[in-house]
Amino acid sequence: MSRLSLGMMLFLFSSFVISQEIKFVSGSSLTESQVNEVLEFHNQTRAEVGVKPMEWSEELATFAQEWADRLAFSKGCRMEHRPVSGKWEGKYGENLYWSSGYKISEAPLLASKVWADEKKDFKNKPINQRNLTATGHYTQMVWHNTTQMGMGMTVCKNGDVIVAANYNPPGNYLGERAY
Repeated sequence: MSRLSLGMMLFLFSSFVISQEIKFVSGSSLTESQVNEVLEFHNQTRAEVGVKPMEWSEELATFAQEWADRLAFSKGCRMEHRPVSGKWEGKYGENLYWSSGYKISEAPLLASKVWADEKKDFKNKPINQRNLTATGHYTQMVWHNTTQMGMGMTVCKNGDVIVAANYNPPGNYLGERAY
């Protein structure tokens, strides 16, 4: 075996190990730094209203990443929530975000900030169809019994970015308060 091919094999192996470590850390395309930023921001937002912090879930992150990838590559970068049944059934709380023209590395935290910004319209009344539409991303972030979150991100062919987040247990139950 030539030195070049041995060197190439070592490079490919080390690249594989590094990519697997990133997947192992987050469960999605997010880096460890992005995971820490997003989780810290979510938990800070929850602390502001007296709700216990969440933990990162690799399982939820993988679930979110799969949906972000599907939206980007099978749905033409079109936003839609998971269906209520079938192969792609949504079984967790879900927040989605689409952006264009921002740094890709900033998209996960930017998505979280956009969702949290709905707080200005929230009055902590029981969830109904009207307030859910205006504040449902925020209320899912701060839902009182949600203990885990995960997030995925994909860059579409046109350069736009899709961020999907999943939460367990899900929130936003009609007739209930967020906290």
